[in-house]
Amino acid sequence: MDQSAPFRLRPIRPEDAEIEAAFVRGLSPQSKYFRFLGSLNELTPEMLARFTRIDPDREMALIATTMEAGREIEIGVARFAAHDDGATCEFAIVVADAWQGKGIGTALMESLMDGARERGLRAIEGNVHQENHNMRRLMRRLGFAIETDRDDATLCDVRKEL
Repeated sequence: MDQSAPFRLRPIRPEDAEIEAAFVRGLSPQSKYFRFLGSLNELTPEMLARFTRIDPDREMALIATTMEAGREIEIGVARFAAHDDGATCEFAIVVADAWQGKGIGTALMESLMDGARERGLRAIEGNVHQENHNMRRLMRRLGFAIETDRDDATLCDVRKEL
């Protein structure tokens, strides 16, 4: 896998279920744990449907892809879901282990925040595991406030006003 290859960002589509499943399958156990905050080996069919069939009124999901041996492969994904208040949203993001540190997470988060702003949302927030130093560093660089979660000291609550 050529980690210097160019990548592109685009919205996820229902027909991406196969590359989404392969992407999650290829994550290290630690990356899976940090993303799903628990152990996970494989996405269930229900999870795959949920992750690839987006409600455009409440959600946004972007994938980073690159070409490998003439096939598009997923190397990162970021999503948000608006809260019922219509003013805030919760995000999740993960980048393939071999592609971390190459600007993909930054590009995904900046595009996700732009999408949230365009929808009139005022803040984006999420949970990051305390041991996920790379994600905490990205959040700081993007201007997120970071606080220890009141209910779970293993997590950080991250939030950015848009």
